[in-house]
Amino acid sequence: MSTCCLLLRRLGVELGKSVVYQESNRETRVDVKESVRGQDIFIIQTMPRDVNTAIMELLVMAYALKTSCAKNIIGVIPYFPYSKQCKMRKRGSIVCKLLASMLAKAGLTHIITMDLHQKEIQGFFSFPVDNLRASPFLLQYIQEEIPDYRNAIIVAKSPSAAKRAQSYAERLRLGLAVMHGEAQCAESDMADGRHSPPAFRPSCGPPGLELPLMMAKEKPPITVVGDVGGRIAIIVDDIIDDVADFVAAAEILKERGAYKIYIMATHGLLSADAPRLIEESAIDEVVVTNTVPHEVQKLQCPKIKTVDVSMILAEAIRRIHNGESMAYLFRNVTVDD
Repeated sequence: MSTCCLLLRRLGVELGKSVVYQESNRETRVDVKESVRGQDIFIIQTMPRDVNTAIMELLVMAYALKTSCAKNIIGVIPYFPYSKQCKMRKRGSIVCKLLASMLAKAGLTHIITMDLHQKEIQGFFSFPVDNLRASPFLLQYIQEEIPDYRNAIIVAKSPSAAKRAQSYAERLRLGLAVMHGEAQCAESDMADGRHSPPAFRPSCGPPGLELPLMMAKEKPPITVVGDVGGRIAIIVDDIIDDVADFVAAAEILKERGAYKIYIMATHGLLSADAPRLIEESAIDEVVVTNTVPHEVQKLQCPKIKTVDVSMILAEAIRRIHNGESMAYLFRNVTVDD
């Protein structure tokens, strides 16, 4: 069952009457079939495979509701797209900031999302953002569904994921291991605009101005800091899309003696050949939430399991509509989740 249907069932409401379709020239058109004047409207948009079309539908729908005099327009976007493009890369752009500005201009007044790739993304918006956490549901899955989880160790597949892994390890009272080396490519290691000057010295410039040459970064061979021998390895992350890094990490952990390997992530994008690669890998199970539709991928790979987070999304919608505090939804949740 889709996330939207689960939310409607939990809230005990019906879906609003509207039509969203594409014309023959691929333009998006929205028709609102009932009055929304003076009402709180919640737009539920889970991101399918065609992300750009989904974004355009969201923008057009929000603008249609704005021009129809809706009181508040709240976007329920469990997985916020383009969240990985939140930093400057060479001569690129911060697309996440652009999308935030577009949503505000279209008429959104509030957003409910889950596990933003970087929490600082909330600063891109000119209106409130409730960034819910999936960690309580994933922690519950570990405790209830993984046999002998007390013999497990939480693994960060790169140093940049160590804070999240440490948070999980502390609450489960488990050990922590961190992987680093040449097989990893953390976002913090990607070249940005500050590394763009060429390595050679310019032939012309002000007299006496000689900038120091930048030394190339060289990663050591892949290393696992922590003992995973004879243990269940649980790799935690926020997004699993291109699974090549996870498959490589699983192979290393198997070589180091881990006898079972689990992947826990909030958003299971699982693009391209991800289901096949997971099925053929040393990974025993991939656990993701239903923030992103992945029914097709589950049919292709039985190792993929789903945790339902519609409960917390529905409660967030109810509390915002009734003007209640959201603090209860963030109890026992750390900043590093």
